Amino acid sequence: MKTHAIILESQGGPEVMQLKTIEIAEPSEGEILIEQTAIGLNYMDVYQRSGYYKMQTPMHLGLEAAGTVIKLGSGVAHLNVGDRVCYGPNLGAYAKHRLLPAARAVKIPETVSDKLAAAILMKGMTVEYLLCRTYRVQAGETVLFYAASGGVGHLAGQWGKHIGATMIGVTSGPENCASILKFGYEYAVDRKSDNIAHRVHEITDGKGVPVLYDSVGRESFEASLNSLSPRGFFISFGATTGEAPAVTPSQLQHNGSLYFSRPSLANYVGTSEELQMSANTVFALLADGVLDVSINREESLSNIIELHRDLEAGITTGSTIIIP
Repeated sequence: MKTHAIILESQGGPEVMQLKTIEIAEPSEGEILIEQTAIGLNYMDVYQRSGYYKMQTPMHLGLEAAGTVIKLGSGVAHLNVGDRVCYGPNLGAYAKHRLLPAARAVKIPETVSDKLAAAILMKGMTVEYLLCRTYRVQAGETVLFYAASGGVGHLAGQWGKHIGATMIGVTSGPENCASILKFGYEYAVDRKSDNIAHRVHEITDGKGVPVLYDSVGRESFEASLNSLSPRGFFISFGATTGEAPAVTPSQLQHNGSLYFSRPSLANYVGTSEELQMSANTVFALLADGVLDVSINREESLSNIIELHRDLEAGITTGSTIIIP
């Protein structure tokens, strides 16, 4: 059958993305064919498209989506035609139809729409592994979280508050600073006008934070180092302003015997069991009303170039979904 998908012949700027009609095969053993209804937008898409992550081309793009199973390959016993499923991270999401290993599909709860599933799955699982496994945040701790006005940031603020942590969010501009206070953050720091480390030490009575989650990279590196308490954890999970400088052992020593980690979602949901556990945890908190997903924008797949430009410019807030 034929479908349409975004194909990259080479990595580069948003203009390298091409919407093409392609032929899609029948599902082979262990695979399912999905008709997709909603696609999630993630900054990881920019890394892969731009060449920040070196990828072999030609390639498909996009990492998460939701839709309906329309065909089963042999050996698939836990899913049926007509099941609503979501997935991530699995390259090739920017498409109307796609093949997927059945073991990487997650059933969508009846109370969750396809759009909501596409908006929350990867972002929610990112927060789960960051706050619950990379460093297990405890009640009473103070946490610094960057890009607090983005989709991951919105969920992190709410999740951290649910745990009982005091959440400090870093964002840009007074409007975003005001908005994140509705998503679990007790304090908002404007990285464009505030001295981040100074504000953190003001808030913590000079102690610094035991853990911070930095997705900004180069521009925030020094501020982050200076915001940590002794034996604090620097969790670097993104680089929207470019790769952070190399970290030397002596740097960690002299800044208070710090810990530095650069984790990735793929390594935390690498098995089917880990994927299902993480996804189920996200959907459970959604059902309990702990997490509120802010879908601030919907765009057609045909507008993907403009959408990537806005994502890189920092114009998008909350979660964005793409309609194929």
